[in-house]
Amino acid sequence: MAQKFAFWSIPVALVVLLLKVLAWQLTGSVAMLSDAIETVVNVVAALVAFFAVRLANKPADRRHPFGHRKAEYLSAVAEGALIIIAALLILHEALGALSAPQLEDTPALGIAVNILATAINGGWAYLLLRAAREHQSPALAASSKHVFSDVLTSFGVIGGLVLAVVTGWLILDPLLAILVALNILWEGWKVIRSSVDGLMDVSLTEQELNEIGTVIDAQMDGALEYHDLKGRRSGKSLFAEFHLVVDGSMSVNAAHDICDRIELALIAAHPESTFLIHLEPDSELLEHRLSSAP
Repeated sequence: MAQKFAFWSIPVALVVLLLKVLAWQLTGSVAMLSDAIETVVNVVAALVAFFAVRLANKPADRRHPFGHRKAEYLSAVAEGALIIIAALLILHEALGALSAPQLEDTPALGIAVNILATAINGGWAYLLLRAAREHQSPALAASSKHVFSDVLTSFGVIGGLVLAVVTGWLILDPLLAILVALNILWEGWKVIRSSVDGLMDVSLTEQELNEIGTVIDAQMDGALEYHDLKGRRSGKSLFAEFHLVVDGSMSVNAAHDICDRIELALIAAHPESTFLIHLEPDSELLEHRLSSAP
């Protein structure tokens, strides 16, 4: 399903781009041009996200025993870089127009076309966000953030252009484009930062670790305690490990049964995830407590 949304992002982005180029031609507005440039990045980013989601959905193989989920983080980093490039292009155009701002004779029609493009973008951004949350897809999440950023940009462009036409202060057009570029730079940085965290195996959040701990606690019958719980996320998959302490006189079969029970409960709560349990006898329990004491 995530792949389906990634695919349809491509024609949606192309339609929105054509409408925004038309709006720019009708208005001659550098702010409208900046809006169109950002949508060019949307098209390229949609292509990148589609191929990343396809790769991420491939099953694990001998060369990639933990799967291909991190391909989505690479896609999101690339999308963040493209957003920053778009912002720099917009700044170049806007700074060049500061000395001689101008608009065409048909800004009202161009504004109407841009409103239509923005409505399409807004609806698609909402659908992408829902799909990203449902499928835990970093690529779709990055795309939804980018498209939402594009929608906010368009609202600002439309409002500013209306104000410029009404007041006759044409300098508002390039000034608005500069503000748009700065906002896009910030959004691009946030996309890159969150994706790099995924590539660098940032720890699961405290809430996610607590959820895993709750499942372990509910299945602990026969074990003494667990410790050293840690984990990371790769797309919608979790990879977590912990130490489980059991009575040293317990048979291997009995200890293994406890591990199986905990692992099955964890996988039921977090499908497509991997959990590694390191079994310890109670003779190491005191040693662990002494080593971890201040």
